[in-house]
Amino acid sequence: MTTAASPGPSAAHSGVRVVVGLGNPGPEYDDSRHNVGWWVVDRFACDHDFAVFERAPRRLETGGTVGDTTVLLVKPRTYMNRSGLALTTLWRIAGFEAVTDLLVVTDDANLEVGRVRFRPGGGAGGHNGLKSISAALGTTDYARLRIGVGTRPAGTDLSDWVLSPMPAEDEEVVTELLPELSRGVRVWVNDGIEAAMNGFNR
Repeated sequence: MTTAASPGPSAAHSGVRVVVGLGNPGPEYDDSRHNVGWWVVDRFACDHDFAVFERAPRRLETGGTVGDTTVLLVKPRTYMNRSGLALTTLWRIAGFEAVTDLLVVTDDANLEVGRVRFRPGGGAGGHNGLKSISAALGTTDYARLRIGVGTRPAGTDLSDWVLSPMPAEDEEVVTELLPELSRGVRVWVNDGIEAAMNGFNR
């Protein structure tokens, strides 16, 4: 799906790593399955003493350095199915290469609760946030961290499932994973997607 106008593959990264946690803005969504991407970037920001997230066009962002690498954390404020809009202007400003410099952290309703999948690219798997980002960037060649939030029961609408709060026991599983997920993001920052896949997929 890569187009001539997209950030396109590059053998070397640009010097900035961008980590996007997918979610929906508003306190009513804070505990929903769809917002686990926000949970991870919040934890990473805390672990690395980054400043409080600040408002930017269509997103919240903060950043800092991890080792010798500049890291920018992003939480779109556009609602899930328009997440790509938060990256369009950011890419023009930061000049990152999607294939090497972008990690999107997202819930996955096709995985059991607590399963973790770093992936170098691929399809959206029915996830509207990933669809929007791929469309905005013109490529599917960017890394993802997929976090299992449980498969929906038969007869349950997917949107209702991912927008509903997790049961306490499922939320506890994901919450206990956050330190490990934060470490996985750090490995991706320092060593790339293959190292993250080898060390953290479960």
